[in-house]
Amino acid sequence: MNFSELLKKAQAVTKPTMLSPWAEAGSVGAAILTQNGHVYVGVCIDTACSMGFCAEHAAAASMVTNGENKIAKVIAVNSEGIIFPPCGRCREFLSQLAVENLEAEVMVNAHTIVKLKDLLPYDWRIQ
Repeated sequence: MNFSELLKKAQAVTKPTMLSPWAEAGSVGAAILTQNGHVYVGVCIDTACSMGFCAEHAAAASMVTNGENKIAKVIAVNSEGIIFPPCGRCREFLSQLAVENLEAEVMVNAHTIVKLKDLLPYDWRIQ
């Protein structure tokens, strides 16, 4: 699966929704393609007390729930269709689910694909 197809999957779940006066969801959607060829999607949930989580976390949780942890590709997009890289917390989170994930391809904007390890310079695991 190429990034164009993966982007469509992420965009399909990106639907900003007010859940309550204190929480909203769906302003960012993410899609993860696993090394086994399955796609998992997720959306962000933002709360007034900062207990929400990113779309990449939601997609990864679905992936792990389904017995997978090795990522081939990942993409995130906001409700305006802008592709952007995972935040630092997501980069670290995804990298710890499997050593192989450091080699996962990440689309960081409409024209750039990098490996997850390149988004984690000075990795604390490297001595």
